[in-house]
Amino acid sequence: MSLIIDVQQVTKNYGHNKALNKVEFALEKGAPVALVGPNGAGKTTLFSLLCGYIQPSSGKISILGHKPGHAALFGRLSALPQDAQLDPRFTIATQLSFYSRLQGMSHKLAKSDTVRVLEMVGLSDALNSLPSELSHGMRKRATIAQALLGNPEIVMLDEATAGLDPANAREIRAIVAEHASEVNFILSSHDLSELERLCDQVLYLENGILKQHQTHGNKEGVRFITLRMKHHQSDVLSALKQIPGVSQVDMTQDREYLLVIDNQHGQINIEVDLLTLLAKNNWTYNQLINGKTLENQLF
Repeated sequence: MSLIIDVQQVTKNYGHNKALNKVEFALEKGAPVALVGPNGAGKTTLFSLLCGYIQPSSGKISILGHKPGHAALFGRLSALPQDAQLDPRFTIATQLSFYSRLQGMSHKLAKSDTVRVLEMVGLSDALNSLPSELSHGMRKRATIAQALLGNPEIVMLDEATAGLDPANAREIRAIVAEHASEVNFILSSHDLSELERLCDQVLYLENGILKQHQTHGNKEGVRFITLRMKHHQSDVLSALKQIPGVSQVDMTQDREYLLVIDNQHGQINIEVDLLTLLAKNNWTYNQLINGKTLENQLF
């Protein structure tokens, strides 16, 4: 694994306010990374620093071995702001080809790259459409296509699914999942359930301070299963504790149970026993997750 981003003791001040306070983390090439935090936590400031739009008050940032904004990063890093818009006067193909030319591509290459990225986001048929002829979800996918022009190595998406209906949000997640082996995605979102489906690593910012920098990995010899029940059952907690290999069961919220599995005595197939228990008692469940949910990890 190779290091793609290295942030060392970065602080960003706006007057007397600290938007970021001694933030430090390192990211390696691999699965998508989640950037999480409440409004005003410093997520947008961090994105802007990584892009080189603004400079840190103190500390150092290295992107693919260079300072943010360095000419060597041109075309290797891209970012999509939450409020990115398309020009209503021009077709999707015209706009994407124009942005490709700004990256230094020839007219022929810009045209072929436009076709490529629209195919990546499932919009090949919208090549000659105006933005007004597309749905909100399709326009969002077109802006993601813009971020993918030129095959960047790092793509940062800020609230990429904000305001989308479930079907279009699923389309965006599918795009990220499908191309995660080729592109290093950094995703900012308030939707923790969305991020936990895509990301193996989490950066949690609060009041400009990095509170968490972790992966979904579990401690050696111990693993977790999260069970979300469809209906409340008064005796489910005691029944779960009786499954062999389950050392602890916590009810983290209404109808959600976190099972702590002790694997030190060998491989234990807890899932089969768990599903057998549910079927035997006619208990229905919404979701069975191998590991902790992102919400449980952070809070």
